[in-house]
Amino acid sequence: MYQEPGTTRSAIVIRPLQRIRWWYVALLLIAGLAIVRLFYLQVIRHNYYQLSAYSAQLKQYEVPANRGIISAYDGNTVVPLVLNETLFTLYADPSFVDNPQEVATALQPIIGGNVDDIRALAAQPDTRYVVLAKKLTREQKDRVDALELKGIGTQDAPYRTYPDGALAAQLLGFVNAEGKGTYGIEQALDEQLRGVPGALKAVTDVNGVPLPANSDNKIVDPVPGDNVTLTLDIGLQQQVEDTLRDYVAATQSETGSVVVLEAETGAVKAMANYPTYDPANYAAVEDAELFTNPVVSQPLEVGSIMKTLTVASAIDQGLVTAQTTYYDPGFYQVDDATIKNVEEDGGAGSKSMEDLLRLSLNTGATWLLMQMGGGEINQQARERWYDYLVKHYQLGQETGIEQGYEATGFVPEPNDGWGLNITYANTAFGQGVSATMLQMSAAFAAALNGGIYYQPHLVATVERPDGAAEPYAPRIVREGVVDPSVSSDMQNLLETVFRKNRRFYTDREFSDAYSVGGKTGTAQIAKPDGGYYDDRFNGTYLGFVGGDRAEYIIAVRMTNPRVAGYAGTTAAAPVFGEVATMLINNFGVSPRSQ
Repeated sequence: MYQEPGTTRSAIVIRPLQRIRWWYVALLLIAGLAIVRLFYLQVIRHNYYQLSAYSAQLKQYEVPANRGIISAYDGNTVVPLVLNETLFTLYADPSFVDNPQEVATALQPIIGGNVDDIRALAAQPDTRYVVLAKKLTREQKDRVDALELKGIGTQDAPYRTYPDGALAAQLLGFVNAEGKGTYGIEQALDEQLRGVPGALKAVTDVNGVPLPANSDNKIVDPVPGDNVTLTLDIGLQQQVEDTLRDYVAATQSETGSVVVLEAETGAVKAMANYPTYDPANYAAVEDAELFTNPVVSQPLEVGSIMKTLTVASAIDQGLVTAQTTYYDPGFYQVDDATIKNVEEDGGAGSKSMEDLLRLSLNTGATWLLMQMGGGEINQQARERWYDYLVKHYQLGQETGIEQGYEATGFVPEPNDGWGLNITYANTAFGQGVSATMLQMSAAFAAALNGGIYYQPHLVATVERPDGAAEPYAPRIVREGVVDPSVSSDMQNLLETVFRKNRRFYTDREFSDAYSVGGKTGTAQIAKPDGGYYDDRFNGTYLGFVGGDRAEYIIAVRMTNPRVAGYAGTTAAAPVFGEVATMLINNFGVSPRSQ
């Protein structure tokens, strides 16, 4: 081998060995880096990449809670008014739907609707959950499942069902498509009734179907809503609704309402309106006004039933007694207005408190207001009457009953506005002031039960998910509404008024073993833009039935009846007579002790 001068063999051999060593070191470094990277990925970032690996298969479902059952009494037995029925929600996970058109075409014969709409939903981007249909029956669900469509599934969901159909519909309300309680009890107690939904996180297969045995599935159990038992008596409610329906038709009234209240607890035993609707088919109702409960949501100028509270207030203030007589001139001039009576008032002359109520004297109510002012209508008179209306009788404010959309009514301020004296003269006989029939019932109860204002209520018992039952204790809002002696005077006065006027109201006979009394009201209906209609009237009746004491308060409203005579006398009072009779005959009214 040729060798250049000055070189040695060993120097030639060293260079390749060095290169090999350097390559070896480089490989070791690369391997080390790979091991460190692998350790980082497989150990340190293991959870992150594991979640990423199956996140496309992870779904989260809301598990609906069972809504609380609403029940009421049938005698001493508690029976359900509102139950839950399991139906099914059809949904799609668009990320798994390969051919939305085929899916829509297959589903439409089962669920109905438009194929294009279903296709658009099934193809909706950027979402993992789209509802295609609700309220599927078990049979529809089984047909959908049999198709084995990729990315399509069903969930069970509770819906409300009503064993008694339209019974107490406006009082109950309904649950809308979003699961929210709307109107009535359903709205007022929505938070208690709806419970707390659960949650299910589930890993799915390639078709989007949850894998039930997967250890990564997690579930939070739903908490059922509270069960609620109402104070209603279903038998009484049904009879009152039937009677009201018949009399609305017979008197050609636009609407009618009745409420029956326990005088000494505030418990509502019946609350009926007509016309009504079927809460199971609320979506078919075209006029949303039909959903409201007029007993609590539609205040009106109540007319002469207000005179019962005016008389009670004057007696309670010591201005008159139940036996007081006064000279009634037949009319009063107040400001620029003339207050007068109906033709049957008997003309000017001496009148009693009984006459004032029996003949429904507007001038008599005005005279009582004048006594509150020392002989004239003035600031003192207005303030005293306002105090009774608002602070004693609790008008102009919500009662707090368990109902959605309760109205407050209106009581004019005693020192704010114009024409105050004539305004307040009108309020003394039920015009220029508005109240709901529930407000009037509760105030009337306080005037008759010894002077205690009980908050009207519909809930008797609430049962928690753990089975613990919480009975409702009657809530006293105010004591001393009137003196107990005033209640006794009013019961006697109104019983006499009913006995003498009964022949104008009803052909029902009442045994002397029971105390039955009350007062009619007829009021012009106010125009929306001010003033009153000349040919449209509300008829009202506010009465009671009992023995030694008033046991039940009965309030009736008939809107614009088309029958001859005064609306209160010919349309509302006959309904009172029917309801009072059924209470005595069928629902255990206590007779007099002697």
